[in-house]
Amino acid sequence: MRLALAIVALSITLSAGQQPPAQPPAPATPSPSQPQRGGGGRGRGAIQLMTLTSPAWTDGGQIPPKYSQAGGDISPALAWNNVPDTAAAFVLVVHDLDAPISPGTDDLLHWLVWNIPGSARALPEHVPQGASLPDGSRQISATGPNYRAPAAPASGPAHHYVFELYALDAQIDVPAVGASPAQTRAAVMAAIAGHVRGKGVFTGMFKRP
Repeated sequence: MRLALAIVALSITLSAGQQPPAQPPAPATPSPSQPQRGGGGRGRGAIQLMTLTSPAWTDGGQIPPKYSQAGGDISPALAWNNVPDTAAAFVLVVHDLDAPISPGTDDLLHWLVWNIPGSARALPEHVPQGASLPDGSRQISATGPNYRAPAAPASGPAHHYVFELYALDAQIDVPAVGASPAQTRAAVMAAIAGHVRGKGVFTGMFKRP
């Protein structure tokens, strides 16, 4: 009897030891219904590339003197296309990459126009001065509510003047007056975070003759 019980116990032990090893779990597959986040932030999709141009010069070309401070601070005509369907407003930022105000801070702001209507596809030449424009948009620069034209000195290399146009899915509530240009610029850039659906960039070079 003892021998029979020992044989049964040995059989059970061998059977338990011959179990195949556990298989690792299969990798998780993302659900098709799960939203995928794109470059636009907040899961609203990628930022669409727009085309921003001017009849005054080609991208990366020389800015004519007419649109410099010697020419009377006349803003160039601008046009854009490939606009996202969700565009409700535009923001235009013009700044001099080669004129930092101080280390680690913004560069020189030449023009900031926000709440341009979403139906707009262009800005005319020589936009008038004024904090608020007839179409509801607002503007400011480092020197006031107007376009500040390029004026890089003749003694150095030409400066890069960058025109950046943002398409937003909503207007932003930033006053045109009551704060410094630097504070207003910071407030506008903070307000557009998460609302940018498209962007276009256009560059001009300039230095005084």
